[in-house]
Amino acid sequence: MVFKLRSAFMAAVLFIFSHIALADNPRVILETSQGNITIELFAEKAPVTVENFLAYVDEGFYEGTQFHRVIPGFMVQGGGFTADMQQKSGRAPIVNEASNLISNKRGTIAMARTRVPDSATSQFFINLVDNLNLNYTGGNPGYAVFGQVIEGLDVVDSIATVKTTSKNRHRDVPAEPILITKASRL
Repeated sequence: MVFKLRSAFMAAVLFIFSHIALADNPRVILETSQGNITIELFAEKAPVTVENFLAYVDEGFYEGTQFHRVIPGFMVQGGGFTADMQQKSGRAPIVNEASNLISNKRGTIAMARTRVPDSATSQFFINLVDNLNLNYTGGNPGYAVFGQVIEGLDVVDSIATVKTTSKNRHRDVPAEPILITKASRL
């Protein structure tokens, strides 16, 4: 009887602490023309990146942007171009937090950047597969993972199947724009 009570107590404590930990991680829903994608952000491991992403969410920056780069078996990228492929002007670049060692695994969201490690602004990508070559190592600055898809990975997978083309000097652009109609905190 004592063992059962102790086990029940420990299970309750673990349940409470796991929900407290989850409460510390903000969540964002991306409402898209293909369906909704819910993302849990890793505020403790990538504080600068999460703060940056949430600032864009809160100001409505992502509304009307599209997933402008779709590469099956790799990733889908969005957060910087309008439906007619006009690049939006974002905030100042942020520091690359890829040294947090969160792996670019299937379903994670990471910051897109140029070849300059500390150049990420608004654009992000969602990994369709484990892209371990994008991780930070001694000789590779990597791409900063700052969250993961917790609902709607099927939507991300459906985006990866659309027909793509080239537009305005950009390759792998969906022939029909896949828009983020709204981004908001949950």
